[in-house]
Amino acid sequence: MTTEEQGTRSRFADGLEVRRHVMGEEYVQRAFANAAGTDSAALQTFVTDTVWGGVWTRSGLDYRSRSLLNLGILIALRAHDELAGHVRGALRNGLSRHEISETVIHTAGYCGAPAALAAMRIVQKVFDDALGPPESVSDN
Repeated sequence: MTTEEQGTRSRFADGLEVRRHVMGEEYVQRAFANAAGTDSAALQTFVTDTVWGGVWTRSGLDYRSRSLLNLGILIALRAHDELAGHVRGALRNGLSRHEISETVIHTAGYCGAPAALAAMRIVQKVFDDALGPPESVSDN
């Protein structure tokens, strides 16, 4: 095995560890299981190696900051299929319900109200499932 191959394997393993930490073991297992034996399997490997192992393992930002960025990016892209998982990951990475809600509100000014409203429906479902109802609701 070449040094490059060893580096790639190590990066994949590191990426898998980070992906499991952020997204949860069940989410990652389901992603790989759903892709097994399909053309999508190579993409799961690529994403784990490159995004999780090559980007998320960099030392410039902590996981909390990366989660905050991901929320804004996914909302801007209207990547609704990915948003719920990353909201759960953001909660695991220390973002509060209030910070996540404020992130959605912030995106309304840059991405538009339709994008923020659609995102908030997804975020609210994750909150309801993971956290239950809010203790108190404030509009400012």
